[in-house]
Amino acid sequence: MREFNLFNKRQVGQQFEALAERYLSEQGLIPVTRNFHCRGGEIDLIMREGNCWIFVEVKYRKQARYGSAVEAVTWQKQQKLKRAAFYWLSKQGLSAEHTAFRFDIVAIQGSDHHIEWLTNTLVEG
Repeated sequence: MREFNLFNKRQVGQQFEALAERYLSEQGLIPVTRNFHCRGGEIDLIMREGNCWIFVEVKYRKQARYGSAVEAVTWQKQQKLKRAAFYWLSKQGLSAEHTAFRFDIVAIQGSDHHIEWLTNTLVEG
């Protein structure tokens, strides 16, 4: 039974990633890849805006009972996202020091699927 629930959760996640990708595309971003996995972590969406690479974490929460979708992106999750993004950049032959990139969050909340897009969310310090 547990595997079935995990499978359903993955399917639901993919549906909301597709919704987020459509939303960002409507805002002018260009989709590059979805669900990039590496040992260090995972990136839900990689998009591009001009010469800037955008690494997107997509979070959905039906209810805010255990916190909002934005609150679900913890510091630990941000670190995994950062590691995966640096790895992806290096695989493309790009240097993190000489490449424009940022980290965004697309939070989808409630049964009405309200979308909140937060840009440049990962700031060192």
